[in-house]
Amino acid sequence: MTKPAAISQNGARGARVFGFPLEGFSLFQSLLLAFASAFLTFFSTTCIAIFALLAWNLIGGHAVSYVDTYLYVGFPAGVLVLVVALPLFLVLWVRAKARK
Repeated sequence: MTKPAAISQNGARGARVFGFPLEGFSLFQSLLLAFASAFLTFFSTTCIAIFALLAWNLIGGHAVSYVDTYLYVGFPAGVLVLVVALPLFLVLWVRAKARK
């Protein structure tokens, strides 16, 4: 069975995704990666939503508040990524601890 191109298994080096190792993180690194990914997602989706709303307001003559981008786009996206990333990185950390 062939593996997807994005995920590879390299014997001694362990599993990798796009060249980044999936094991060997400490608890602090796992938590930092989870919160950093949520932080990045929050700000990138909020930025995209603000520019989309800017275009919507300018082209359509609407008056939608830009505060809605934080509440309805950025916050849910950030929380969703955090909910997915925390268990993922914590499971990777527990697996690494179990192997030692």
